[in-house]
Order: sequence, then C-alpha cells, then structure tokens
Amino acid sequence: MDIKTATALRRLRLVSAPEAISFLLLLVCSVLKRTVGFDAVFPMGLTHGVLFILYVIFWADAWNRTKWPWKTAALYFVLSVLPAGGFFAERKLRREAEDAVIASRARKEGIVNA
Repeated sequence: MDIKTATALRRLRLVSAPEAISFLLLLVCSVLKRTVGFDAVFPMGLTHGVLFILYVIFWADAWNRTKWPWKTAALYFVLSVLPAGGFFAERKLRREAEDAVIASRARKEGIVNA
C-alpha cells in the first residue's frame, strides 16, 4: 500500500467516529427539541452536515485509491448513514490498516512474496 492510499484510509477512519457521534447527538437534540424545548438542532445539524460531507469526500477518495469492490465501498457508505455505523467503519478501517502494516513488514523481511 502506498502512502497516498494509507493517508486516504486514515482520513476516512479519523472522520468516521466524529461523524457517528455528531449523528447521535443530532438525534438527541431532535428529541430534546420536541420534548423539552431545548433547541440545538441547527448547530448540531450544521456540524453533522459538514462531517458527513467530509466523510463522503474521504470515502470517495479511499474507494478510488484502494480499488475496493463495489460491495465494500457500498458497505462503508451504508455505515455512514446508520446512527452508529461510523464506529463500525472506524474499527474495520483500523483493522485493515493494521493488516496492511503487518503484510508490508512481512514482505520487507522476506517472509512472504505477496
């Protein structure tokens, strides 16, 4: 894996958890607005919107660089629209990055020829 691909995956991983948190907070703010009149939907919606747009941009860049099959790319996109999906995406991307590092070290040490 080259450095640009690793960077694209890292950016996607780093934005996935904050995007998920902002989505959950937006849901809480929506409920609070309807029940107790606490209105923080606009700032939370704006924050979530920006993070979601960043996620989609980083997702498209990672898909382009990694050449994921369409099913893998679709999975990461679907995880972005689920309330807690960003946490699962972050964990899956972290494992993928760790596996790439292990494979790179194994190739460097001559253990495998992959």
